[in-house]
Amino acid sequence: MSLKRKIAFNLSIAFSLLFGIVMAVIYISFNDFRKDEFKERFRQRLEFTSHFIAKSKDFEEEAPVFFNENSDNILLNETILIFNGNKELIYSTIKDRNVTWDNELLKELDEKKVIYSEKTVPEIYAALKNINGQNYYILTSAYDTNGNSKLEYLKYLLITAYVMSTLFIGFFSYYFMGQFLKPLEDLNKEISEVTAHKLTTEIPVRDSNDEIDVLAKSFNTMIKRLDDVFQSQKDFTASASHEIRTPITRMAFQLENLIKFGQHSPETLSSLQQIKRDVYQLSDLTNSLLLLTKFDKENIQSIYEEVRIDEVIFESFEAVEKSYPKLKMDFLISENTSENALLIINGVQSLLDIVFINLFKNAAIYSDDTEVDVLITETDNRLIVDVISHGNTIPKEEQPKLFEAFMRGNNSQNTSGSGLGLRIVKRILEYHGAEIIYTAPGDLLNKFSVIFHK
Repeated sequence: MSLKRKIAFNLSIAFSLLFGIVMAVIYISFNDFRKDEFKERFRQRLEFTSHFIAKSKDFEEEAPVFFNENSDNILLNETILIFNGNKELIYSTIKDRNVTWDNELLKELDEKKVIYSEKTVPEIYAALKNINGQNYYILTSAYDTNGNSKLEYLKYLLITAYVMSTLFIGFFSYYFMGQFLKPLEDLNKEISEVTAHKLTTEIPVRDSNDEIDVLAKSFNTMIKRLDDVFQSQKDFTASASHEIRTPITRMAFQLENLIKFGQHSPETLSSLQQIKRDVYQLSDLTNSLLLLTKFDKENIQSIYEEVRIDEVIFESFEAVEKSYPKLKMDFLISENTSENALLIINGVQSLLDIVFINLFKNAAIYSDDTEVDVLITETDNRLIVDVISHGNTIPKEEQPKLFEAFMRGNNSQNTSGSGLGLRIVKRILEYHGAEIIYTAPGDLLNKFSVIFHK
């Protein structure tokens, strides 16, 4: 999740929680207010009834007319029961049906004098009143139609407001976060365009003096330092490789002449030939490093050319054959390759030569029968070159580190080498968007599969 979405999401959640709490407080407060208001209406109704009893000359005859004319229309299912001091019902607003009441409530009134129950449906307000020297038990019950209607309306209003507000705050927070973070996105875009060949390009700095401005200045300082280090390393590698080539070439030339004299013992001749192979290996390694300093992964595609992979293989084998004349190659094209296959890839031939020279040298050094099999398979999507040789395989625990620098397996302990060949191979293939995979399909069988994607 992007920073903009995280901020907008967290801001929306925080607002939703805060707004939800405020909504809940409003709802609870209004409900408490409704209860208090309804209770007060109950109390006034009871006082009104008590006042009527006190002023009435003939209570039982005047009560029906009085309560009918003075009923509280706001209260739903309003019921009034009046009992005398002997707890006998003397008046009820309930007509044409049996009247029931709770005797326990009347007994409770003897102690508490006033009882209000809001948990019952309808709600009950009862009181024991002494009027004109006589006790009257007055029970009133009703349902707060108006108050509950307002409460229900408020609930839906608050829910609607909560949902709409959450959606609006989510939309506007995402929009405004996008505006606030746009300079940071621009900075990220500028940084992503910086490559090894563009380290001298500075990030534009605005005059806002904010954190993004400070970050841009710090990044410019960092890329200047990186450019100095990168150029120093690149110049050193190129200079060292170039300077080393001359003495290595002289050494190889002198060794060739020395071997041609033919006046050496078999042991001396074998040592001289081994030294010659080591010198040529050092020469190839130096040439590889020198070539790699000339190319960059981001810009190498600009110098791609069409290369026939079979020509690269034969040229590479001829170069290796000079140092290892006993090495033989069996070149095959897979039956799965279509007749219209051109065996052409886009790349840099000088670098691809290094790839197969290293693979053939490995086959020559570690092979038991001095033979390497090359199998080419071309499909619509890929071109695969399998380089197969016979010899001790690499243990499974060492295979994941096979293409790391200076990595040498147990099968190479008694053989000279730098441990950089396969690392250079992998780096060159990465430049070409290709990959290399090692497998051991059988006992004493090593296979390197070079896969080019079209």
